[in-house]
Amino acid sequence: MAAYYSEFDPKAAAWLRELIKRGLIADGEVDERDLWDVTPDDLRAFTQVHLCAGIGVWSYALRNAGWPDDRPVWTASFPCQPFSAAGKRNGFADERHLWPAGHFLIEECRPPVVFGEQVASKDGLAWLDLVQTDLEGSGYACGAVDLCAAGLGAPHIRQRLYWTAER
Repeated sequence: MAAYYSEFDPKAAAWLRELIKRGLIADGEVDERDLWDVTPDDLRAFTQVHLCAGIGVWSYALRNAGWPDDRPVWTASFPCQPFSAAGKRNGFADERHLWPAGHFLIEECRPPVVFGEQVASKDGLAWLDLVQTDLEGSGYACGAVDLCAAGLGAPHIRQRLYWTAER
């Protein structure tokens, strides 16, 4: 099967289904369960896995970059509110801190490549330290870059951390 999209928000999940129907993102299945309820066995049949998929930007971007739908990849855009100045800034204590659930799934399924993003705040950098430590401990090489979203065509100025991990 092609792609798996986890998206807790019903409106974003409906949008993902519409994008799939229009052929704008990889064909696949949208799962609205809480990420904590997803098991490794739920994901093993998929070539692409998009955790916290939002509106499908990763699938769309990968296609535009020439990444074929049948090439294995995982992406993760975990909620930034715990680590953003715009959120409550509860950090690792926030119930929306989903990295532990994502890391468990990555460690169990061992995808060859994982891409992700997070807010580039002081707290976001602390989050990235945890992510890189966990992934390196699971046998991945990791790298990250801090980019301004406006520099990538977004209509706003926000610093984002884009990271990748390769097994």
